[in-house]
Amino acid sequence: MKDAVARAYLTKLIGEDGLTMVNKAPKGEMPDEKVAESTGIALNTVRRALYILYENGLASYRRERDKDSGWLTYLWQIDLSNIYDVLDVEMQKLLKNLQKRLEAEKDNMFYACADGCGRFLFTLAAETNFVCPICGATLEYQDNTELVKALENRVNKIQKCVCATQGAQ
Repeated sequence: MKDAVARAYLTKLIGEDGLTMVNKAPKGEMPDEKVAESTGIALNTVRRALYILYENGLASYRRERDKDSGWLTYLWQIDLSNIYDVLDVEMQKLLKNLQKRLEAEKDNMFYACADGCGRFLFTLAAETNFVCPICGATLEYQDNTELVKALENRVNKIQKCVCATQGAQ
């Protein structure tokens, strides 16, 4: 795995041991026990990583039943060929969430507890006479101008990335 973005995503998804497993796993179908044996990664870690990869469309499995014992064997195959599609979906989700957060920051006034208990909308602050409902400290107006600017910059950067990846497809 040479792409830094894909590597970082996989690390976040399945951890360092999971990424090591992906890098060391032999090609083709094999049972999770064989993956663990050939990579030197603990079986529980291998199983966890494989299930997470499967849930994200980056691995598949096929079941085989042993005719003598009746036991089911799961043959796993890691397939990262659509990782950029998965990353694109994740980027779209992130963009949507950041846009919602930006809208909320622009449309509301916030008051914060002087003792750090939390941040409250103006309506709640007014209802409690600008006293923290948790600890009783004073609620002070919080200027979110810098946060709005930071969110706008982040949204713009992600929108450019999304447009660039959609143009490349």
